[in-house]
Amino acid sequence: MKLFLDSELEGLLNDLESDLAERKQSFKGDTPKKARQAVCAFANDLPNRNQPGVLFIGAKDDGTPSHEPITDELLRSLADMKTDGNILPLPVLIVEKRTLKNAEMGVVTVQPSDMPPVKYDGRIWIRTGPRRAIANEQEERILSEKRRYKNLPFDIYPIPTAKLSDLSRLVFENEYLSAAFASDILEANGRTYEERLASCKMIVSPLEPTPTVLGLLALGKNPQDFLPGACVQFLRIDGQELADAVIDEQKISGSIVEMLRRTEEKLEAHNRLAIDIVSAATDTKSFDYPLSAIRQILYNAILHRTYESTNAPVRVYWFNDRIEINSPGGPYGNVTIENFGQPGITDYRNPNIADVLKTYGFIQAFGRGIATAQKEMAKNGNPPIEFEVNQSAVLCILRKKI
Repeated sequence: MKLFLDSELEGLLNDLESDLAERKQSFKGDTPKKARQAVCAFANDLPNRNQPGVLFIGAKDDGTPSHEPITDELLRSLADMKTDGNILPLPVLIVEKRTLKNAEMGVVTVQPSDMPPVKYDGRIWIRTGPRRAIANEQEERILSEKRRYKNLPFDIYPIPTAKLSDLSRLVFENEYLSAAFASDILEANGRTYEERLASCKMIVSPLEPTPTVLGLLALGKNPQDFLPGACVQFLRIDGQELADAVIDEQKISGSIVEMLRRTEEKLEAHNRLAIDIVSAATDTKSFDYPLSAIRQILYNAILHRTYESTNAPVRVYWFNDRIEINSPGGPYGNVTIENFGQPGITDYRNPNIADVLKTYGFIQAFGRGIATAQKEMAKNGNPPIEFEVNQSAVLCILRKKI
């Protein structure tokens, strides 16, 4: 990713505001909202400059310094724009403190997205010259078409054998759209069914309505017809070894939302409630496992698994003393075997599936699933979660409360 030299940044400050630069005196009031709109617009890169856009914090409209203190807290707030889940797909950006025109400024450099259109708060923001606005139908169509010429992640690869009729229009129009877009955007007229699907990356384009991997997983009537491994294999084993008796077994399939909801029902059914009437004056109730921790690990397994070149399901094996959740596909991108599970280290093999899970409310914020699960396990009195990581799979072991 290109980082500008100080002279180049000062040139952007001296010039008029353009589709490559925006200036804010501080990060207070409604600026955090407007800054996210700017990041979204830079990521969409409607003018197709293929250059990073820059958001300056600590600069007046004329480019002179406002002398806003650039603190560590401010830099963390700027960095949160990348991972708080309000801009989807997740933007690629770098936050720095730079000395420009003899004053400190916060500089946010935003890379054009390979997967436009990018949305903030359910709206597609664009920038042409100094204007920042919500994309109209034609601009949205241009952004969707740009995506065809990029190196796409597998989750928006087309599935040539699938047809538009393999997607549920009912689910898309009655459930997904209302969760993904603001109501005023949905009320706008003129967008066809195919154009809306393409905008959400569910099909290749309005003129080529071939469903993508994402479309089949999010809206497919029978996604396993095309992605056989996109399911969960649940086993409840009466013992501590895989060879012991199986007392409950189910292959859980369907769309990604249906699959998660049905798996959660299984987990709730098998999570026993323990009542302690001895340790204190009043009885206390606790579960063998905190359900919130199991959910976080399950969501991670579905989100970060590989769907390419494998028919292996996500495996949830519940033993008498532990739960094992096995996700096909090893670490990806910035995440390695050595740094797996460390706070702040995250990357996304399936960024568009992450968008869908965030839209449906399964994920509230990105990059915090393991930390949240560990905290909930400790609060419930369970041992820490264990991880066995290799290049082909990630195994998470949750041990029963002692």
